[in-house]
Amino acid sequence: MSRPSEAARPYFQAFYRNNRLWYAGAMLLLLLGTPANLVASWMLGEILDGIAAGDMGRLWWLARFAAAFCAGVTAVDLGMRKCRSVFIHRALAQYKSLAFSRLSEKSISAFSRESTGRYLSVLTNDVNTLEENYLNRSMSMLNDSLLFLGALAMMFWYSWRLALAAVLLSVLPVVVTLTMGGELSRREKAVSDRNENFVSQVQDLLSGFSVIKSFKAEREAQALFDQENRTAEATKERRRWWEGLLMVFSGALCGGLLQFGVFLLGAWLAIRGEITAGTVLVMVNLCNFVLEPIRTVPQYWAGRRAAVALVEKLAAVAEENGGRGGQTIPPVLAEAIELEDLSYAYEEGKPVLQHISFRMEPGKRYALVGASGSGKSTLLNLLMGADSGYTGSIRLDGRELREVDPDCLYDLMSLIGQNVFLFDDTIWRNITMFRDFPEEQVKKAVKDSGLTQLISQKGKDYLCGENGVNLSGGERQRVSIARSLLRGTPVLLLDEATAALDSRTAWEVTDAILSLEGLTRLVVTHRLEAPLLERYDGILVLRNGRLWERGTYRELMDRKGYFYSLYTVSNG
Repeated sequence: MSRPSEAARPYFQAFYRNNRLWYAGAMLLLLLGTPANLVASWMLGEILDGIAAGDMGRLWWLARFAAAFCAGVTAVDLGMRKCRSVFIHRALAQYKSLAFSRLSEKSISAFSRESTGRYLSVLTNDVNTLEENYLNRSMSMLNDSLLFLGALAMMFWYSWRLALAAVLLSVLPVVVTLTMGGELSRREKAVSDRNENFVSQVQDLLSGFSVIKSFKAEREAQALFDQENRTAEATKERRRWWEGLLMVFSGALCGGLLQFGVFLLGAWLAIRGEITAGTVLVMVNLCNFVLEPIRTVPQYWAGRRAAVALVEKLAAVAEENGGRGGQTIPPVLAEAIELEDLSYAYEEGKPVLQHISFRMEPGKRYALVGASGSGKSTLLNLLMGADSGYTGSIRLDGRELREVDPDCLYDLMSLIGQNVFLFDDTIWRNITMFRDFPEEQVKKAVKDSGLTQLISQKGKDYLCGENGVNLSGGERQRVSIARSLLRGTPVLLLDEATAALDSRTAWEVTDAILSLEGLTRLVVTHRLEAPLLERYDGILVLRNGRLWERGTYRELMDRKGYFYSLYTVSNG
């Protein structure tokens, strides 16, 4: 049996955490119900022998016993199914909760480099496989094993010759199922991997729906979907076919050989007068309980190995490039953020940022300007710890950013980006990010971000829709700004945060941000308007990934360099 690694063990333990009572209840009732099948076999034989003997008294007693027996079995079976249902519900809920918790511990840097299709697959398709192949089958396996032992014991009690024949005839199905079981496990793992690719493809196609429609690329999108869909279903078909082969060879072929062999041998013994016809019926019926574990044990072990592989896969996904930990720092900028000789490239030999050095002091306002593709967004992402693969240094009050715990970094800085994500929930809960804040504090963030009119018109409980589909681009951006203002980190980074707003609203929001007291602000902006630019303590000008110029608005304008050209073009 494949044993889980140390990394995977907590996920298996999550199935049973605060859930052992329901598991024990299901197992106890399962144990109580197991003999019922053996008793039923005994009753069939007794009824047949009663018929042969013409004993009405015996048949009447068996009828009353059967009525009471069925009532008891029904009660036990209902109790077992209730306990099992609750156990599996809690087990899967706790497993998925732990999985999401571990995935949430990953840094922005790690998560941004990975496919969300992997996570969707391990939290959906793989969980369904675990439910069926591990949790359900583990309970069925106990029942089948007990029935197997009980059936063999009864068979030897009734007739050692028939019991020995049953054991010998069981050798072939055991060999077949053990031989084919390993391949079934490998095919189950292949299905999981292919499902991951399929989910990722579907997610991409749905996310890019508007692009597909606008470029009239429906046919090409359909071809991509069909190709991945066919591949996924073909992988499942190979798994189903192998499982079908296993069932046919171990069940229909080998099982038929076992049952007919026992039946014919029993008939011969009955004709010789060594056993009764009822005994033959009991023995044939008991063969089902001998055969069932032979058919299901290899599937269970294959499912068990597949389950371990799937949980190992989840553990690897959660641990891969996980939160790196690091030095704890207070959520305060006391001295400065310093960049020294910073360079960065997405691809080797193609630098995006080159030899950038500057210093941001607490409470001051800085603008970052430059043409499209000059590296502005990349610089902000590096400040947020999105990638530690830069050269040079980024120091926060003298501490190298690479060595800082990401959780502490997120308490120090927040980023308002160009792309806004909103949950399918109310405006108010999107602003607060589902946390409790004093109402006056939220109202101030709403006012400073220019959301007052929207909320007064639609109400704070207005649903934003999936990713804010019920709001305009400008409204979504204002919600993003409000949630960042509400969070109140000492350092605020804004990447074209007002790009989707009309000129008047953009002016009001930028004015509100520049008027905030005590915050250190770095604002990427394409709006080169003199009254706002004059309020920055420093303007950083990027060109082709280099810090081309720096200074105040007036200093840069007097210099009549690259910034002066940008300003002149922007203002006609």
